Amino acid sequence: MAGEVEGRQPADLFDRIDAALAGVRPAAVAHRVVHGGPELFDAVAIDDGVLAQLERATAFAPLHGPAAVSLIRASQARYPEVPQIACFDTGFHADLPQVAAVLPLPKAFRAEGVRRYGFHGLSCQSIVHQLGPDLPERLIIAHLGSGASVTAVREGKSIDTSMGLTPSGGIVMASRAGDLDPGLLLYLMRERGMDAAGVEDVVDRQSGMLGISGISGDLRALHVAAGTNPDAALAIAIFCRSVAKQISAMMASLGGADMIVFTGGIGENDAIVRAAICHDLGWAGVEIDSAMTDGQGVVVRVMASDEGAAMARAVFGLTNTAGGAR
Repeated sequence: MAGEVEGRQPADLFDRIDAALAGVRPAAVAHRVVHGGPELFDAVAIDDGVLAQLERATAFAPLHGPAAVSLIRASQARYPEVPQIACFDTGFHADLPQVAAVLPLPKAFRAEGVRRYGFHGLSCQSIVHQLGPDLPERLIIAHLGSGASVTAVREGKSIDTSMGLTPSGGIVMASRAGDLDPGLLLYLMRERGMDAAGVEDVVDRQSGMLGISGISGDLRALHVAAGTNPDAALAIAIFCRSVAKQISAMMASLGGADMIVFTGGIGENDAIVRAAICHDLGWAGVEIDSAMTDGQGVVVRVMASDEGAAMARAVFGLTNTAGGAR
């Protein structure tokens, strides 16, 4: 059985799941967890100790972590005898080389888990799995949605990625600013009197394409407005240029690229954005309709991310090992 259900509250969501299952007891419940902190990368059965680690890790992903923990607790209450499995978006990037993982801060911060983590790992796993024997040596995955990141993959392994300690960095996003001059944050604190919560609200919820346009962070709305609203057109242009710059950076890490895969809601569905990004990368042999395999260009593909399948594979592997996850 496969499908999707949505609900506004956990109780409503689980009612819909139970209705879809038609009385069948779930064998396991997989939870997509954006950030597991410095200790959790591989899929793991959730017990009290793991849940405590997840609660500590909410400091690294305040936009996503608390909601994930709340949903896990609700699922445990609804299905008390069913294994609950956490699958991490950071897992694909766990073994980033130090040149990518280490942030340019005093060394003492590393002991606190301050490093580049990277996200959208389940999406990257799904793309690598789908490519199978067609997986190139040098792959760049552009996961473009309301959250967006670019990852450099060499022989199936992440070697660099645009997001950093948190999912707030890297590309300009729907309402997230992406990479900023750290001095700007100090300016907001010093000159505008903002505390940490105020700065977080600005850079995560009021910025990005929403902040630039003053209209929306949704590219569909921006495309509609762009013909008559210069700020909407500017927001689109800045987003596209931001993605192209990050893809260029990943080319530097890989020493070039054999294939670029666009995925995520924007990456899969917005041909205008894909064309603009590829136009900016024309110097590197990137063409939107490219399917070249003679070494003279970069293959460009559009693929649907299947994070659910990546999670299902992780859960199957975990629950079918010796002893299982029960």
